[in-house]
Amino acid sequence: MSSMGAAEEIDEEKERAHFRAVVNAFKYYKLCSLDRIHKSEKIVSMLQPNHQRRLEKYKSYLIKFKKCLDVNNSVVHLIIRDVDTMFENVDHSIDANTNGMESFGCNYNNCEIPSQKQHKMQHDVEKVQSVLKNIVRDWSDAGAAEREQCYKPILEELESRYPPEEFSDRSHIKVLVPGAGLGRLAWEIAARGYSCQGNEFSLFMLFASNFILNKCPEANKHTVYPWVHQYVNHMTSEHQIQAATFPDVPPATRHSHFSIAAGDFLKVYTDLDEWHCVATCFFIDCAPNVIEFIERIYAILRPGGYWINLGPLLYHYSDMPTEISIEPPYDILMDIIKDVGFEVLKEHTGVKTKYAQNPNSMMQHEYKSVFFVCRKPFPT
Repeated sequence: MSSMGAAEEIDEEKERAHFRAVVNAFKYYKLCSLDRIHKSEKIVSMLQPNHQRRLEKYKSYLIKFKKCLDVNNSVVHLIIRDVDTMFENVDHSIDANTNGMESFGCNYNNCEIPSQKQHKMQHDVEKVQSVLKNIVRDWSDAGAAEREQCYKPILEELESRYPPEEFSDRSHIKVLVPGAGLGRLAWEIAARGYSCQGNEFSLFMLFASNFILNKCPEANKHTVYPWVHQYVNHMTSEHQIQAATFPDVPPATRHSHFSIAAGDFLKVYTDLDEWHCVATCFFIDCAPNVIEFIERIYAILRPGGYWINLGPLLYHYSDMPTEISIEPPYDILMDIIKDVGFEVLKEHTGVKTKYAQNPNSMMQHEYKSVFFVCRKPFPT
């Protein structure tokens, strides 16, 4: 076997292993989440009787938390029920022309947690818990306020750049949404008549978006309890078991010019001058090297095309000791954007945005995000 063939085989095996690990995280969601409830129950049981008496109401809520987990777990298992058939093409390459869907061909019937990987499993289960919060953000009435903050400015900007009186048929306007998450922004863009493709790398997000976009024909059919894993900063125990129904609209009512491509943004999108617009929301700080993202967005935009961005600069790789990361502040970032060649058309700072925030929590995380619109100039 050639060294190239061996490397491809290793990469495919890594993909399969990662795929199985993510499936396992969904499967063990309930077990790992129950551990936290059992911990509280054990601590209460060890207290002196008078303290236990004063926590009777709290103990009754711990029982309710378990029932919420049961409901969540039913949704979690619906999400992974058919994931082995969700990808369209049969090889392991990522082809944007076939929606970038990879086929991993995994068998999930005998998934177990290796004893040495318990910590990683807990970390992965926390990502499943995060998926439930993102479902509320993107596809429930409870997430409407966040979507108003984060998606509306982008949608309004698209409307102003492609007004309906001038673009009665927008299906030829190609819009890309990298870091699409659970797909709501890309879906909303397609609903307005554009040809829109979302791109997502995380299998956690891809599993959930596949379920919502393809297998939820009815509005508000499913229920989740997104805050049941949050044990601090509650005014009342009822807030911890606050339910949300989803989807608020039936997303499986398909738009003919809408797709989701799976894979690494830098690997999937290499064709030059292809897109009329790239819309990024809470995305550019997901890069270890943000300059690569800026350069690639510039390269794939058509001359005269727009880049619309909203989000903070969290720089997700910043605190990972084994990863490279550069973290330019916003003023330097704008210098880089201009140096790459973009014309800055619009710029707002201090845009208040939240991300999968529990509205009833005593602690509120809020970003002062940046919103800007750039254009790739026509060649002179």
